[in-house]
Amino acid sequence: MRRAKIFLSVASVAFLSCFALFAEEPTDLRLVLLIGQSNMAGRGKVTPADQQMNPRIFMLDKACAWVPAKDPVHFDKPKVAGVGLCSEFARQFAAKEPAAKIGLIPCAFGGTSLDQWKPGSALYTNAVARAKLAQKSGRLVAILWHQGEADSSASKTATYPARFSAMIARLRADLGAADVPVIVGELGRYRDAYAPFNAMLPQVTNAVPRCALVSSEGLGCNDDKVHFNRDALCAFGRRYFEVFERFANR
Repeated sequence: MRRAKIFLSVASVAFLSCFALFAEEPTDLRLVLLIGQSNMAGRGKVTPADQQMNPRIFMLDKACAWVPAKDPVHFDKPKVAGVGLCSEFARQFAAKEPAAKIGLIPCAFGGTSLDQWKPGSALYTNAVARAKLAQKSGRLVAILWHQGEADSSASKTATYPARFSAMIARLRADLGAADVPVIVGELGRYRDAYAPFNAMLPQVTNAVPRCALVSSEGLGCNDDKVHFNRDALCAFGRRYFEVFERFANR
Protein backbone atom coordinates (compact mmCIF):
# COMPACT_ATOMS: atom_id res chain seq x y z
CA MET A 1 0.00 0.00 0.00
CA ARG A 2 2.82 2.39 0.91
CA ARG A 3 4.58 1.62 -2.37
CA ALA A 4 1.37 2.34 -4.26
CA LYS A 5 1.05 5.72 -2.52
CA ILE A 6 4.65 6.60 -3.37
CA PHE A 7 4.11 5.60 -7.02
CA LEU A 8 0.97 7.72 -7.25
CA SER A 9 2.75 10.66 -5.64
CA VAL A 10 5.62 10.49 -8.14
CA ALA A 11 3.20 10.12 -11.04
CA SER A 12 1.19 13.10 -9.82
CA VAL A 13 4.30 15.28 -9.60
CA ALA A 14 5.33 14.27 -13.11
CA PHE A 15 1.86 15.06 -14.46
CA LEU A 16 1.70 18.42 -12.72
CA SER A 17 5.17 19.35 -13.95
CA CYS A 18 4.16 18.50 -17.50
CA PHE A 19 0.92 20.47 -17.12
CA ALA A 20 2.79 23.48 -15.75
CA LEU A 21 5.18 23.40 -18.69
CA PHE A 22 2.31 23.34 -21.19
CA ALA A 23 0.32 25.96 -19.24
CA GLU A 24 3.02 28.60 -19.67
CA GLU A 25 2.32 31.14 -22.40
CA PRO A 26 4.86 30.29 -25.11
CA THR A 27 7.21 32.98 -26.39
CA ASP A 28 9.89 33.20 -29.06
CA LEU A 29 8.08 30.70 -31.26
CA ARG A 30 9.13 29.77 -34.78
CA LEU A 31 5.78 30.27 -36.48
CA VAL A 32 4.52 28.20 -39.40
CA LEU A 33 1.40 29.35 -41.26
CA LEU A 34 -0.70 26.50 -42.71
CA ILE A 35 -3.02 27.41 -45.58
CA GLY A 36 -4.82 25.67 -48.42
CA GLN A 37 -7.53 23.04 -48.57
CA SER A 38 -8.18 19.57 -47.12
CA ASN A 39 -4.83 17.92 -47.82
CA MET A 40 -3.18 20.68 -45.79
CA ALA A 41 -5.82 20.46 -43.08
CA GLY A 42 -5.22 16.70 -43.02
CA ARG A 43 -7.53 13.74 -43.47
CA GLY A 44 -5.20 10.98 -42.29
CA LYS A 45 -6.46 8.49 -39.71
CA VAL A 46 -5.45 9.56 -36.20
CA THR A 47 -3.52 6.97 -34.19
CA PRO A 48 -2.43 7.04 -30.51
CA ALA A 49 1.04 8.12 -31.65
CA ASP A 50 -0.48 11.25 -33.18
CA GLN A 51 -1.88 12.22 -29.79
CA GLN A 52 1.53 12.33 -28.14
CA MET A 53 2.64 15.87 -27.36
CA ASN A 54 6.04 17.49 -27.60
CA PRO A 55 6.58 20.27 -25.01
CA ARG A 56 8.19 22.45 -27.71
CA ILE A 57 5.43 22.19 -30.33
CA PHE A 58 2.30 24.31 -30.01
CA MET A 59 -0.73 25.05 -32.15
CA LEU A 60 -3.08 28.05 -32.22
CA ASP A 61 -6.49 26.57 -31.54
CA LYS A 62 -9.91 27.73 -32.77
CA ALA A 63 -10.17 30.16 -29.86
CA CYS A 64 -6.76 31.64 -30.77
CA ALA A 65 -5.07 30.19 -27.69
CA TRP A 66 -1.72 28.41 -27.75
CA VAL A 67 -2.14 24.77 -26.74
CA PRO A 68 0.12 21.69 -27.01
CA ALA A 69 -0.03 20.41 -30.57
CA LYS A 70 -1.62 17.07 -31.36
CA ASP A 71 -3.67 15.75 -34.27
CA PRO A 72 -5.99 16.85 -35.58
CA VAL A 73 -4.30 20.25 -35.65
CA HIS A 74 -6.97 21.71 -37.92
CA PHE A 75 -10.61 22.19 -36.99
CA ASP A 76 -12.10 23.18 -40.36
CA LYS A 77 -14.40 20.15 -40.51
CA PRO A 78 -14.31 18.38 -37.14
CA LYS A 79 -16.08 15.23 -38.34
CA VAL A 80 -13.36 14.45 -40.89
CA ALA A 81 -10.29 16.36 -39.62
CA GLY A 82 -7.30 14.12 -39.09
CA VAL A 83 -3.53 13.85 -39.36
CA GLY A 84 -1.92 16.50 -41.54
CA LEU A 85 1.55 17.02 -42.92
CA CYS A 86 2.23 19.86 -40.46
CA SER A 87 2.69 17.52 -37.49
CA GLU A 88 5.66 15.66 -38.94
CA PHE A 89 7.03 18.95 -40.28
CA ALA A 90 7.00 20.31 -36.73
CA ARG A 91 8.57 17.16 -35.28
CA GLN A 92 11.39 17.33 -37.81
CA PHE A 93 11.88 21.01 -37.01
CA ALA A 94 12.03 20.35 -33.26
CA ALA A 95 14.49 17.47 -33.72
CA LYS A 96 16.75 19.53 -35.97
CA GLU A 97 16.80 22.52 -33.64
CA PRO A 98 16.64 21.28 -30.03
CA ALA A 99 16.36 24.79 -28.59
CA ALA A 100 13.53 25.91 -30.87
CA LYS A 101 9.85 26.11 -30.00
CA ILE A 102 7.47 25.72 -32.93
CA GLY A 103 4.08 27.35 -33.27
CA LEU A 104 1.65 25.98 -35.86
CA ILE A 105 -1.04 28.35 -37.18
CA PRO A 106 -3.77 26.18 -38.74
CA CYS A 107 -5.93 28.06 -41.25
CA ALA A 108 -6.56 25.57 -44.08
CA PHE A 109 -10.12 24.69 -45.01
CA GLY A 110 -11.28 21.66 -46.96
CA GLY A 111 -12.86 22.00 -50.39
CA THR A 112 -11.76 25.58 -51.01
CA SER A 113 -10.55 27.08 -54.28
CA LEU A 114 -7.74 29.56 -54.76
CA ASP A 115 -10.30 32.29 -55.49
CA GLN A 116 -11.70 31.71 -52.00
CA TRP A 117 -8.24 32.61 -50.68
CA LYS A 118 -7.84 35.88 -52.55
CA PRO A 119 -7.21 39.03 -50.48
CA GLY A 120 -10.41 40.31 -48.90
CA SER A 121 -12.03 36.89 -48.71
CA ALA A 122 -13.13 35.40 -45.40
CA LEU A 123 -10.42 32.71 -45.47
CA TYR A 124 -7.66 35.15 -46.31
CA THR A 125 -8.81 37.68 -43.70
CA ASN A 126 -9.01 34.97 -41.03
CA ALA A 127 -5.53 33.67 -41.85
CA VAL A 128 -4.00 37.14 -41.67
CA ALA A 129 -5.74 37.89 -38.37
CA ARG A 130 -4.61 34.63 -36.79
CA ALA A 131 -1.06 35.00 -38.10
CA LYS A 132 -0.78 38.57 -36.79
CA LEU A 133 -1.99 37.44 -33.38
CA ALA A 134 0.53 34.59 -33.43
CA GLN A 135 3.33 37.00 -34.32
CA LYS A 136 2.99 38.49 -30.85
CA SER A 137 4.48 35.22 -29.59
CA GLY A 138 7.23 34.74 -32.16
CA ARG A 139 8.34 35.22 -35.74
CA LEU A 140 6.98 33.74 -38.93
CA VAL A 141 9.52 31.43 -40.56
CA ALA A 142 7.49 29.49 -43.13
CA ILE A 143 4.25 29.49 -45.09
CA LEU A 144 3.09 26.00 -46.05
CA TRP A 145 0.53 25.73 -48.85
CA HIS A 146 -1.27 22.73 -50.27
CA GLN A 147 -4.24 23.31 -52.53
CA GLY A 148 -5.31 22.68 -56.10
CA GLU A 149 -7.82 19.86 -56.22
CA ALA A 150 -10.53 22.53 -56.53
CA ASP A 151 -8.54 24.29 -59.30
CA SER A 152 -7.51 21.28 -61.36
CA SER A 153 -9.71 22.06 -64.37
CA ALA A 154 -7.87 23.26 -67.49
CA SER A 155 -9.25 26.80 -67.31
CA LYS A 156 -8.32 27.30 -63.66
CA THR A 157 -4.93 25.64 -64.01
CA ALA A 158 -3.99 28.06 -66.81
CA THR A 159 -4.46 31.13 -64.60
CA TYR A 160 -3.21 29.61 -61.35
CA PRO A 161 0.37 30.98 -61.36
CA ALA A 162 -0.75 34.59 -61.73
CA ARG A 163 -3.54 34.27 -59.18
CA PHE A 164 -1.36 32.50 -56.63
CA SER A 165 1.51 34.94 -57.09
CA ALA A 166 -0.80 37.90 -56.46
CA MET A 167 -2.25 36.32 -53.32
CA ILE A 168 1.15 35.49 -51.84
CA ALA A 169 2.54 38.95 -52.61
CA ARG A 170 -0.31 40.53 -50.69
CA LEU A 171 -0.06 38.01 -47.86
CA ARG A 172 3.64 38.68 -47.39
CA ALA A 173 2.98 42.43 -47.40
CA ASP A 174 0.16 42.15 -44.87
CA LEU A 175 2.31 40.03 -42.54
CA GLY A 176 5.59 41.88 -43.02
CA ALA A 177 7.04 38.62 -44.29
CA ALA A 178 8.76 39.51 -47.56
CA ASP A 179 11.53 36.94 -47.12
CA VAL A 180 9.55 34.14 -45.49
CA PRO A 181 9.74 31.03 -47.71
CA VAL A 182 6.59 29.61 -49.27
CA ILE A 183 6.52 25.81 -49.64
CA VAL A 184 4.04 24.30 -52.11
CA GLY A 185 3.21 20.61 -52.50
CA GLU A 186 2.11 18.65 -55.55
CA LEU A 187 -1.34 17.10 -55.70
CA GLY A 188 -1.54 13.34 -55.31
CA ARG A 189 -0.08 11.43 -58.22
CA TYR A 190 -2.62 8.68 -57.58
CA ARG A 191 -5.10 10.52 -59.82
CA ASP A 192 -4.24 11.05 -63.47
CA ALA A 193 -6.59 14.04 -63.55
CA TYR A 194 -4.16 15.96 -61.34
CA ALA A 195 -1.18 15.50 -63.68
CA PRO A 196 -1.74 18.74 -65.69
CA PHE A 197 -1.97 20.73 -62.45
CA ASN A 198 1.26 19.25 -61.14
CA ALA A 199 2.96 19.95 -64.45
CA MET A 200 1.98 23.61 -64.06
CA LEU A 201 3.34 24.02 -60.52
CA PRO A 202 6.96 24.85 -61.52
CA GLN A 203 5.50 28.00 -63.10
CA VAL A 204 4.18 28.90 -59.65
CA THR A 205 7.53 28.51 -57.93
CA ASN A 206 9.20 30.49 -60.72
CA ALA A 207 6.67 33.31 -60.36
CA VAL A 208 6.94 33.59 -56.56
CA PRO A 209 10.24 34.63 -54.93
CA ARG A 210 11.61 32.26 -52.28
CA CYS A 211 9.12 29.58 -53.18
CA ALA A 212 9.80 25.87 -53.67
CA LEU A 213 7.92 22.77 -54.73
CA VAL A 214 7.59 19.46 -52.87
CA SER A 215 7.13 16.22 -54.80
CA SER A 216 4.27 13.85 -53.99
CA GLU A 217 5.85 10.94 -55.85
CA GLY A 218 5.02 7.58 -54.31
CA LEU A 219 2.61 8.92 -51.70
CA GLY A 220 -0.58 6.92 -51.16
CA CYS A 221 -4.16 7.91 -50.51
CA ASN A 222 -7.25 7.08 -48.52
CA ASP A 223 -9.99 5.01 -50.11
CA ASP A 224 -11.58 8.21 -51.47
CA LYS A 225 -8.67 8.65 -53.93
CA VAL A 226 -8.63 12.37 -53.05
CA HIS A 227 -6.83 12.65 -49.72
CA PHE A 228 -3.36 11.48 -48.78
CA ASN A 229 -3.38 8.79 -46.10
CA ARG A 230 -1.67 9.11 -42.73
CA ASP A 231 1.64 7.54 -43.71
CA ALA A 232 1.78 9.65 -46.87
CA LEU A 233 1.14 12.84 -44.90
CA CYS A 234 3.93 12.00 -42.46
CA ALA A 235 6.27 11.45 -45.41
CA PHE A 236 5.00 14.65 -47.03
CA GLY A 237 5.72 16.57 -43.83
CA ARG A 238 9.31 15.32 -43.87
CA ARG A 239 9.66 16.37 -47.50
CA TYR A 240 8.24 19.82 -46.77
CA PHE A 241 10.79 20.24 -43.98
CA GLU A 242 13.67 19.10 -46.19
CA VAL A 243 12.71 21.78 -48.71
CA PHE A 244 12.32 24.36 -45.93
CA GLU A 245 15.83 23.55 -44.71
CA ARG A 246 17.29 24.53 -48.07
CA PHE A 247 16.16 28.09 -47.46
CA ALA A 248 17.56 28.07 -43.93
CA ASN A 249 20.95 26.93 -45.23
CA ARG A 250 21.25 29.54 -47.97
